[in-house]
Amino acid sequence: MEGTRRESSTGRGTGGNMNYLRGFLPWIAFAAVSAVGRQWGALAGLVLALWVVGRSRKVGAAADELILEGAGVLFFTALTALAFCAADSGLRHYTGALSMAWLAAVAWTTIAAKRPFTLGAARRQTPREIWRNPVFLRVNVVLSTAWAVGFTATAGALTAVSATHAGSAVSIPVQIAGFVLPAAFTARYTDRVRARAAAPATAGTAGTVPTAPLT
Repeated sequence: MEGTRRESSTGRGTGGNMNYLRGFLPWIAFAAVSAVGRQWGALAGLVLALWVVGRSRKVGAAADELILEGAGVLFFTALTALAFCAADSGLRHYTGALSMAWLAAVAWTTIAAKRPFTLGAARRQTPREIWRNPVFLRVNVVLSTAWAVGFTATAGALTAVSATHAGSAVSIPVQIAGFVLPAAFTARYTDRVRARAAAPATAGTAGTVPTAPLT
């Protein structure tokens, strides 16, 4: 029982990796498919965003745990309508930057509201009794901030790429980096927090520090 509890509180429960990655699938698909056509990239993002929300709700995720996923549905609905109904809009050259700017805005808003968006995935894999623990919240603020900074920087970089007409050969790697680098930080940071939890200052306190199970 103690081993199971410790595994859950440090985020090593089964399905953690897939739950985490699934939330970003629409954005990754949008970046990849947009190389073929912006309309199809937007549509792919919308379809996957709807699938992610539906799948998450089916397995019991509460609506307030799906902030990023819900924001994805809103963004890709608007972008798909724009892409098909106003294909010649000047915004078509900046859709990648807009997608990352939207993610950045959502992330910063959740941090300002003291409900960092990473809490959604974390709570689905963590015992309810530690949800209000200040350490649990602080870890998620750090992780959400890292993602928010990454999204913001990527949006700026993609704006420059679009303005200089560098093309998808540059924009796609930039977008991928916008997810890979924060993900790498998340993995290293959570591992460090787990290591601290596994090295108690006094006997018998191992596993009591809650972490954010995002990797």
